[in-house]
Amino acid sequence: MQKILVARPIFPDVIERLKQYFNVDWNDGDVLEADEFTRRLADCDGALTAGDPVGAAVLAAAPRLRVVSNMAVGYNNFDMNAFNAANVLGTNTPDVLNESTADFGWALMMATARRIAESEHWLRAGHWQKWAYDGFLGTDVYGATLGIVGMGRIGQALARRARGFNMRVIYHNRSRVAPAIEAELNAQYVSKEALLQQADHVVLVLPYTKESHHTIGAAELALMKPTATLTNIARGGIVDDAALVDALRAKRIAAAGLDVYEGEPKLNPALLTVPNVVLTPHIASATESTRRAMANLAADNLIAALGVGPQAGHPPNPINPEVLGKARA
Repeated sequence: MQKILVARPIFPDVIERLKQYFNVDWNDGDVLEADEFTRRLADCDGALTAGDPVGAAVLAAAPRLRVVSNMAVGYNNFDMNAFNAANVLGTNTPDVLNESTADFGWALMMATARRIAESEHWLRAGHWQKWAYDGFLGTDVYGATLGIVGMGRIGQALARRARGFNMRVIYHNRSRVAPAIEAELNAQYVSKEALLQQADHVVLVLPYTKESHHTIGAAELALMKPTATLTNIARGGIVDDAALVDALRAKRIAAAGLDVYEGEPKLNPALLTVPNVVLTPHIASATESTRRAMANLAADNLIAALGVGPQAGHPPNPINPEVLGKARA
């Protein structure tokens, strides 16, 4: 029987599904240290991960490994050049989290614009003694301009929500989307600079790559309106968190909402010292139905890629399908 490593705690019923096909080494505890992850992967044919880094050294230490199934849409934890060189398949879990992530992005943007976390902390600390006309004045969302950086599936889901708020939608993307999609979403393509200058609320939903590292840094923050908000539900590293802290302290922008961070789960400690930022622990897809769908799709990918189950040989979401059917290099 083929052996797999499930590197993170996931739903026990998904583990039982996998046990129908494989000898399963399941880590049901803390995140594995790099050396332990590599050691436990050494004799495995496949793995199910959730952000664990997999590069050339890890692949070289696991000569039987044929597939790594990531329980996420993003796969910046995979060195795809190494995967391709070794003929190892990578898979991910797109689509099943689009709407939940867009819901959360909207909620985080709203909380940021209306200073919900800041005012709640103030109330809990016992400071509320009277109503004041200028208490926690935020910025309007209805009728404002929404700037979406990254117009993929989740970006488009955000744009659909903007219709109910009578917002002007502008977007920037690596490539312009089809005219029919622009028309459906009433969205206008603009340069990144124009988006930052015009948007009242900027939401980041682009994938993390070397090219997108620090897409938002000091220079970009300086282009934004002092009344604008920035929301990041994409990946840490897309925003220069240190530059963002400086901008928030200096009130160069009004506020920020962050679900992802550089070097997470660690984060820049200075973020904890500025009041005009809403911080959440990478939970944009965290509804039970969505996380179950992600876990089951990751399992489907793994089962099919290892040549068993009803979709044997045809995993639903290959990242590098060109290696399918090739012998491990």
